[in-house]
Amino acid sequence: MDTKNLTIQDIEQGIEKKEFSYKELFDSHLSLIKKDNPEINSFLSVFENDEKQKTGELTGIPCAIKDNILIDGKRTTAGSKILENYVASYDATVIQRLKKAGAVFLGKTNMDEFAMGSSTENSAFGPTKNPIDPTRVPGGSSGGSCASVASGMSVFALGSDTGGSIRQPASFCGVVGLKPTYGLVSRFGLIALASSLDQIGPITKNVYDSARVLNVIAGHDKNDSTTVKVDVPDYTKSLGQDIKGMKIGMPEQYFGQGLDEEVKKIVVQTVSKLEKLGAKIEEISLPHSEYALAVYYIILPSEVSANLARFDGIRYGYSDKQAANLLDVYMDSRGFGFGDEVKRRIMLGTYALSAGYYDAYYKKAQQVRTLIKQDFEKAFEKVDLIVGPTTPTVAFKFGEKINDPLSMYLSDIYTVAVNLAGLPAISLPCGTISKENIDLPVGFQIIGKHFDEQNIFKLAYCVEKNK
Repeated sequence: MDTKNLTIQDIEQGIEKKEFSYKELFDSHLSLIKKDNPEINSFLSVFENDEKQKTGELTGIPCAIKDNILIDGKRTTAGSKILENYVASYDATVIQRLKKAGAVFLGKTNMDEFAMGSSTENSAFGPTKNPIDPTRVPGGSSGGSCASVASGMSVFALGSDTGGSIRQPASFCGVVGLKPTYGLVSRFGLIALASSLDQIGPITKNVYDSARVLNVIAGHDKNDSTTVKVDVPDYTKSLGQDIKGMKIGMPEQYFGQGLDEEVKKIVVQTVSKLEKLGAKIEEISLPHSEYALAVYYIILPSEVSANLARFDGIRYGYSDKQAANLLDVYMDSRGFGFGDEVKRRIMLGTYALSAGYYDAYYKKAQQVRTLIKQDFEKAFEKVDLIVGPTTPTVAFKFGEKINDPLSMYLSDIYTVAVNLAGLPAISLPCGTISKENIDLPVGFQIIGKHFDEQNIFKLAYCVEKNK
């Protein structure tokens, strides 16, 4: 039974026609994981038995979960040695909602340690390979989730996006990745990276599936005070609607220096198709976006420094049993348990928050963050949606950027501002570039107003149907 390319709709039709059973579907995905995962390293743990079948919006759909989202009774490592043997004692809210909807879990996926990275090379359990070209990275930090969907090992997956960690790997792997509005999806049960930026979202094979999964996981949660009480519509209703008259903005800052010419060409061609379908294209400016990366790499490490203080070798996770005193327990446990990138960001954040530097760095970064948010607000007075490339290049080779942190950070140059402003955005494939006789996908990013996922889906569906 070939389940590799099946979407949610395909599965529902197949079940209705009795072409296969839910058990056959689950077992087929398990077989694919056993065959392909040793090479790709997408899954860190695999659940051999599907749970008792529940009936709901996603009945029997096999999915994968990024290993920083808690599933009760299952190992959750966040890609780090410090949590190598940690077993979750409760379900994240998104997991509760998926269980209620009848989805079944195939396993937990690989990621950059504590979601810090853009290539999944920072995982303590080895890198994940891009299924399209195993010599290239899948992107990060949700590289394992995106690779599981791109390879067909899962029908959909959940990831987390703090500065592009769903959209960037979705672009590199040629799948659809949605970062919802901050506060639309509960973060309860997500191991925190940067609490003011993190957001859980779906990774799927097409736009329709993305809307279906968001229908299930979105909505207010009493366990997460940052979730907003808004009505959650049926996001699939906006798919297939006419985009005539829709105003679409192209920021000049997203098409300048640093953008690969071939990527630019494909993205511009996609915009031209939308114009032919009746959309109105307008050039806009997001003047403070040039500071987004600098602001992000002050705010994020500062929050990392605070959030990761709990991993001290005392309460849970790895603890050095040979330590002579309490200070050595802290030092040795964290020294062994954390990888280089995590240590780098903790030190950066601690420095930015320290006495004498707080005003110069953290406070100033928060002020510029407000200006970045205001740029988007002004732009959305003129346009309905903003579009551009998801990443400046296609997937790069292993080792190409791992020793140059700044070069690696630039992979997220078009995505971080969205998190700083708390906006929703999606990445979907819009074409390919041939390198070494392999067609590598190009990601097209659509950014919307707060809680305007419906319009994002409307345009994304149109892009998908007119590739």
